Amino acid sequence: MKRAALWLVEVVGVGGVFTKEDLRQAFPGVSQIDRRMRDLRDFGWVIHTNREADDLDPFEQRFVERGDPVWEPGRGTRAKGTIAIGAGKRRETISGDGNMCRSCGITPGAEYDDTRDTAQLDIARRRVRRPDGTEEIELVTECQRCRLGGRQLVVDVGDVVRFVERLSEQDRLVLAGWIAADERDFRPAERAWSRYRALPADSRAEVRSALGL
Repeated sequence: MKRAALWLVEVVGVGGVFTKEDLRQAFPGVSQIDRRMRDLRDFGWVIHTNREADDLDPFEQRFVERGDPVWEPGRGTRAKGTIAIGAGKRRETISGDGNMCRSCGITPGAEYDDTRDTAQLDIARRRVRRPDGTEEIELVTECQRCRLGGRQLVVDVGDVVRFVERLSEQDRLVLAGWIAADERDFRPAERAWSRYRALPADSRAEVRSALGL
């Protein structure tokens, strides 16, 4: 991983694009070098694939931002509590999260309402503060949009109007009230549901236990 970090800095350069084949040629005989490269993200390194950047091909990656200098003594060790995400852990997490993004509820391959982009699920590390004040890192499933904070989108106002026109009369009256007030009041249970849905699996289990479920 440390050698891969130095290769990114000295050979690829910030903003540079490389492929898995470039990586393998740079480190012949090193097993799972692409996984070791991904481990840099735990140390603040930003490396995009075509999930994060539309202009990249599926086999390309871009070195976006340098993180901690992991090659320095004492800097290449994961923080206590950091969870390594292998293929098995990834499958376990997504399955435990109901095979959907816990932030917005979209499922893999489903289209976002405002575009024809389809969702891909990824794993995020979430810092969780327990009732006793201790903190832990847990894994939670998110789609690429929620994890990255969204992309620049072109909003189709006509599509929004058509959607509103298809609402029932009762729903249109409710919507009109929210629009007139320029806000919507959520009931306490709705706010609690929103917060619960975004929790990692272990934390959701703790809330269910508190409710006696």
